[in-house]
Amino acid sequence: MIRWLRLVAADAELAPYLIGIDRPHLVGRLTEQLGAAFGGPVATRRPTGGHWRRLGLTEEQHLRVLDYLAASLYRHDVPFDVIVVAQRIAAGRG
Repeated sequence: MIRWLRLVAADAELAPYLIGIDRPHLVGRLTEQLGAAFGGPVATRRPTGGHWRRLGLTEEQHLRVLDYLAASLYRHDVPFDVIVVAQRIAAGRG
């Protein structure tokens, strides 16, 4: 999750959307959500699905955030079908 957020923060067009966001908290919420979706402990807080959409991103920007997630997971040899599920969850459609 941290690598994913670093990729988003390094994107000149997306970085301004993270100004004022508690990044460690965001990483924790995203990690909790994806972990629960893949059989880990159930999240005790409300789901973060679609959190990126609430930042006011365009559809193109939102898709780029999901592409960064895919790249981060792919780097760790996560199977393609799992990456697709993770993207759906992060998009709030999972």
